[in-house]
Amino acid sequence: MEIIKEHFPNLTEIQLKQFSQLGKLYEEWNAQINVISRKDIDELYTRHVLHSLGIAKVQPFKKGAKILDVGTGGGFPGIPLAILFPEVDFYLVDSIGKKIKVVNEVATALDLKNVKAEHIRAEKVKGEFDFIVSRAVTKMDDFVKWTKNKISKKQNHKIKNGILYLKGGDLSQELQNFPKAKLFNLTDFFNIDFFETKKVVHIPLKYKGLK
Repeated sequence: MEIIKEHFPNLTEIQLKQFSQLGKLYEEWNAQINVISRKDIDELYTRHVLHSLGIAKVQPFKKGAKILDVGTGGGFPGIPLAILFPEVDFYLVDSIGKKIKVVNEVATALDLKNVKAEHIRAEKVKGEFDFIVSRAVTKMDDFVKWTKNKISKKQNHKIKNGILYLKGGDLSQELQNFPKAKLFNLTDFFNIDFFETKKVVHIPLKYKGLK
């Protein structure tokens, strides 16, 4: 928890309480439904919470923004971002129902009014969003196919509407079809060994209207 306060020093009392509750909540739910690897649960705040918040370092979300989290798993990056941005609407989806059960239970326990979670495939999601966030759920070619018709026309942020994707390693091959992709190294924000190869990938997507 200290690592969150160190990198986000302006949290409110409510946010501090919500972040502090995450450890116990995920420990309890992970014992019932495995959404985080056993070795990672002890590193929850670095490897999951802070990692998720790397997106906020690249682009803080403005009040009223709509964010879609595809393949959220146990609620990452959506839950930490929803705590950080209480005036932003988050829609967390996953194709595995038991993971969404955990997300809903955690969101309820934290009283997160700005989170909606649903067991649904990304392709079936209706609506338009400022950004679509995710943590390495699939290759970028597939991810763009799932999400390209879900981008809002109105631009409200410094960077263009589109995808903000957490991924690590050498991405040159995977991103060769996306010349407008921009990489942000998380070591620029977090001086921690875990983030040495971790990045946020931004891919702007044009509004194409709903099919």
